[in-house]
Amino acid sequence: MFRTLIDIAIRHILGRKRQTLTTMTGVAVSTLVLITTISLTRGLLDSFSDTIIDAAPHITVKGEKLDPIPVDLTAGTSAGQLAFVEDHIGRDDREQVRNYGRVLDILATPEFRGRVLASSPYVESQVMAVKGSRNQPVLVRGVLIEREEAITHIGRSLTSGDLTLFRKSPDAILVGRTVSRDLEVGLNDAVTVISSDGKSHECKVAGVFFTGVNAADNSVVSSLKFAQMLEGFPANKVTGVALKVRDPIRNAPLAATLQRMTGYNCVTWQKENESVLMLFARIGYIVVSLVAFVGIVSGFGVANILVTTVFEKSRDIAIMKSFGFSSAQMVGLFVFEGFLVGLGGALLGGLLSVGSISLLANLPIESSQGPLTKTGFAMSWNPWYFFLVIVVTVAISTIAAALPSMRAARLEPVKVLREANV
Repeated sequence: MFRTLIDIAIRHILGRKRQTLTTMTGVAVSTLVLITTISLTRGLLDSFSDTIIDAAPHITVKGEKLDPIPVDLTAGTSAGQLAFVEDHIGRDDREQVRNYGRVLDILATPEFRGRVLASSPYVESQVMAVKGSRNQPVLVRGVLIEREEAITHIGRSLTSGDLTLFRKSPDAILVGRTVSRDLEVGLNDAVTVISSDGKSHECKVAGVFFTGVNAADNSVVSSLKFAQMLEGFPANKVTGVALKVRDPIRNAPLAATLQRMTGYNCVTWQKENESVLMLFARIGYIVVSLVAFVGIVSGFGVANILVTTVFEKSRDIAIMKSFGFSSAQMVGLFVFEGFLVGLGGALLGGLLSVGSISLLANLPIESSQGPLTKTGFAMSWNPWYFFLVIVVTVAISTIAAALPSMRAARLEPVKVLREANV
């Protein structure tokens, strides 16, 4: 009996080839769009996280002293006693880590030696860069290049020049590709840097780098001493200390411990990029919600073809029921047909999505994708996306087949056959 039902279901599907093909194409397109969109959205998030983890600090010790816990001066005193505050208005000091060597000593202790892989003190200074008639405000990041290389791997990001010249010359700078294009400067060109106090300094371009992170590529790297001079910092003061840690994902407890021991605000890369990560998450929810409606529409297409089949095959269904086929078997017959149509369309859509993802990932077009710049689109090849989308699409098609199958189950053979003979 079961084999007979399968043969009948296949005959129903093949008997209406054009309508079946149209419905399967709709299911395939919805599957294609859903898989490709999820791959694009998730690929962008994964690419951003991987790039940040590879080319940016995992934890940053910032020159922000933690505010002390307020002390209630009036607690436990009599009503006749008063507390006064004088000179409570003061100027805001620039963010700076004083005596940063002490922070490096803490990081070198056994407690942190195995958890912190590298550390790099830095000084940031907002300056005006001038080349000929062109000028642009840029951020100068002064670093100890050997320590910075362990954090950001800037050496392998160089598109021209090398770190040898940078190490030898105290006034050498590395410019991001965006700055290089905007100022039209290249290797060995001279650039004038004007600090916030109006003093100008001549620098020589020792290299151009491209990391793919737009914020980094729109900056300039200099020696730590040069940036300290621009900011007027003494040798023992820096803007912050960048850290690379062994576990960049679960780094919040380590940041909290460092914050407690150093007294400075310690920010993880997740906290630093919280707004971007939240934006990606929201985009992902919106995309999945919108594209899911496409899957529901394809389910209606499956239901439509089965409703037509029930209407046209009502006499055949009556004959089958008169020969002993039960209502449950009729339901199973049309649900199985919906399953076959959904499965065929979903597998075709999964196959097509492989081609679309490959095409988008290998497009020879450089585009700015949010905070990143990539050649082609960052796509995710996670097989779970294919599996889940195909399963959900087949499930929607199968569920959509329930309505016409219930109608087939309610047909009364005697009534149908009598009306057919009229």
